[in-house]
Amino acid sequence: MLFALLCTDKPNSVDLRMQVRPDHLKYLESLGSALKAAGPFTTDEGAPTGSLVIIEAADRAAAKAMAENDPYAKAGLFASVEIRPWKWLIKNPEAK
Repeated sequence: MLFALLCTDKPNSVDLRMQVRPDHLKYLESLGSALKAAGPFTTDEGAPTGSLVIIEAADRAAAKAMAENDPYAKAGLFASVEIRPWKWLIKNPEAK
């Protein structure tokens, strides 16, 4: 089952995001094939304001655990994290 993690950064947290970013990227890499896509939300000027992470997990509880183990979450970067089931219908490279 796919889940979209919609993560919103706390205000004025770009420095924290940049500090923790290497560990966050290592964590995402460690998810292997469970990670389907990821990237930051930004302002019109390109400053990061949050993250979109698409993961495959057995259920919502597993998706929540993955979200909570992200170094960004552990560092307190996010003001909120919304976990939503998601269906990848268009341009899914794994679709048959």
